[in-house]
Amino acid sequence: MHLRIPLISVASVAVLSLAACGGGDADPAAYPESEITFVVPFSAGGPTDTVTRLIAEPMAEELGQQIVVQNVEGAGGTVAAGQVSGEAGDGYQVLIHHIGMSTAPALYPDLDYSPLEDFKTVGLITELPMTIVARADFEPETLEELLAYVEENADTVTIANAGVGAASQLCGLLIEQAVGVDLTEVPYDGTGPALTDLIGGQVDFMCDQTPNTVAQIESGDIKAYAVTTPERIEALPDLPTTAEAGLDGVEVASFHGLYVPSDTPDEVVEKLTAALKVALADQNVIDSFADLGTAAVAEDQATPEALTAKLEEQLELWTPIIEASGVTGG
Repeated sequence: MHLRIPLISVASVAVLSLAACGGGDADPAAYPESEITFVVPFSAGGPTDTVTRLIAEPMAEELGQQIVVQNVEGAGGTVAAGQVSGEAGDGYQVLIHHIGMSTAPALYPDLDYSPLEDFKTVGLITELPMTIVARADFEPETLEELLAYVEENADTVTIANAGVGAASQLCGLLIEQAVGVDLTEVPYDGTGPALTDLIGGQVDFMCDQTPNTVAQIESGDIKAYAVTTPERIEALPDLPTTAEAGLDGVEVASFHGLYVPSDTPDEVVEKLTAALKVALADQNVIDSFADLGTAAVAEDQATPEALTAKLEEQLELWTPIIEASGVTGG
């Protein structure tokens, strides 16, 4: 497989830099007049970071300004989201977040922002399938065998995740509920380090997004059991869905979207949305997303309305599940 993601530094995401003036009280009609920061709530190298860097370059070209990617880790993405919600609504601080935007209110009772009230949505980017994977030498060979093994060895099996509220943890939670067991969860600061330990045999299995797992599955570094989507995915056509493999009710996809503070002028949001649509039509982005086992959303989904609808839907879905589980982020 040829993976079209350059290993670049934060600074090298920059494409163009035309003016050196800042935002703040700037005329929205003149936006953007200086570099823009995309704030990623998770570590470099993870799925959200990868998606961000892929769209940043064509968006920067369209906007005519430099885009810098800033990784702000902590508390399941709430540190980054809180940071951006408190910034001036001038379009120079943009949050890219995944499913964690919809799970944070249930996980963090003292959350200092509201996903729906303190942000304006810019648009959906992509929906990423999850895969159920294990260390290469893990005994079970099929999902059916995995579930039986987990049930019989619940006291010793370890399941990794990217931290409280991450898609990997939510997927694992659904598996535990389906089997009726409580496993030893091993949280990490992102799925990148979790996958590294999975490959190294330090943990037994996990759910992880396709940007992290496709290449590792194909190389044999990890063992794959199923994809958590209603249909098989093009990048892994031989991998069954959870339903096909005998596990009903475990369907999880992590969505990514762009957000800005709620007082951002509509004119600025419109320019960001237009640039996002250009980026999602870029051939390099299309090809790279395909390599990662996903695809850009349709043009009519790369809109504020579509992302707001998705966020509302996911808040309604996950809030009762998380509350029933008793899991909190502190």
